[in-house]
Amino acid sequence: MDAARGIREKYSDQVPEIPTVIKINLAILEVPFDEDIVNAFFDTSSGGLQLELGELDDADATITTDYATAQALFVEQDQTIAMQAFMAGKIKVQGDMMKMMAMQTAIPSNEFTDTIAEEIKSITA
Repeated sequence: MDAARGIREKYSDQVPEIPTVIKINLAILEVPFDEDIVNAFFDTSSGGLQLELGELDDADATITTDYATAQALFVEQDQTIAMQAFMAGKIKVQGDMMKMMAMQTAIPSNEFTDTIAEEIKSITA
């Protein structure tokens, strides 16, 4: 997590602001290291993407999934696998489904966000 924070901080002044406020808790199951369950959250209320360990009290939704699916969804950013996993019941959503869907299009992309994604992918392989 510290390495991912460092990557995000390195490019923080070069990524576009996120105009939509989305707060989503993540419960990642079957984690092959450290703990069996990792709780984390996404929060865009500051205009940037904050991804941290822990939980938000005022989250719009909670996504529960297994480690492999979370990696495909958030690291690989493979929307096809994400849709298949959702249809197979590997992704469970509690709360505002529209906010969760908005997450797919709310986070703008540019060369720096693509670089961040590649660097994070390289440390999670």
